[in-house]
Amino acid sequence: MTALAVLLWLLNMSMDTFGHLAFKAAAGHGLDLDTFSHWKHLARSPWLWAGVVCYFCEFFVWAAFLSQVPLAAGVMLGSINIVVLMLAGRLMFRERLTPWRVAGILLITGGVALVGLGV
Repeated sequence: MTALAVLLWLLNMSMDTFGHLAFKAAAGHGLDLDTFSHWKHLARSPWLWAGVVCYFCEFFVWAAFLSQVPLAAGVMLGSINIVVLMLAGRLMFRERLTPWRVAGILLITGGVALVGLGV
């Protein structure tokens, strides 16, 4: 992979991860409100809008990344974000990492490493 492809890949992972985390943070507030009030509260959340901006920008970064690598490799490399999200969810929201999730992390990481190495 070229240096530009690596940079776009890292930027894509960062924006996707932050977008997911922002949506999770936004969704966790105002849960004690009734449905309509919860949605109004959610619409005013800066976390929600940070997630929307991340996803909007990520769309263009993803398209640029895919222009640099074959589709199959790009999608495989993009799947490493699942691992990053599981670890970030553990750190930020105290979500559980079960043995099955850890096994999944290891398998995904191994697969992505093989694709990244060009094997």
